[in-house]
Amino acid sequence: MKTYSTKASDIERQWHVIDASGMVLGKLSTQIARLLMGKHKPIFSPNLDTGDYVVVINAEKVEVTGNKAKQKMYYRHSGYPGGLKSVSLEKMMQTYPERVIEYAVKGMLPHTRLGASMRKKLKVYAGDTHPHMAQTISTETKKG
Repeated sequence: MKTYSTKASDIERQWHVIDASGMVLGKLSTQIARLLMGKHKPIFSPNLDTGDYVVVINAEKVEVTGNKAKQKMYYRHSGYPGGLKSVSLEKMMQTYPERVIEYAVKGMLPHTRLGASMRKKLKVYAGDTHPHMAQTISTETKKG
């Protein structure tokens, strides 16, 4: 019996809609990363992008445990001396709630060109409406 090797023509992509309201950020992010990588499929291959498209709605209603809202910081650097900027999770949720989920998922995906192509299939929206209604075939609801 020969070993099966996934080909690009074998990959069929689906659309998943996830409602983030009331879900914990870490558990939600692992679920999203798993769908983006395609680990839920029997044809998963680490060298190919076998994942699906994921649409996340209600990003502004995602929850965190403990004191993370005040203590967790997001850092960036301008490249100039003294150019380190930091923003707390609480402030980020008020201004750009979509980025909180995008950054969490980005850390769970491969840090390569393959991971960049996986990140392009993630669509995050703060509210409950999104422009991808025509594509959505599979719908996932909030899991407890």
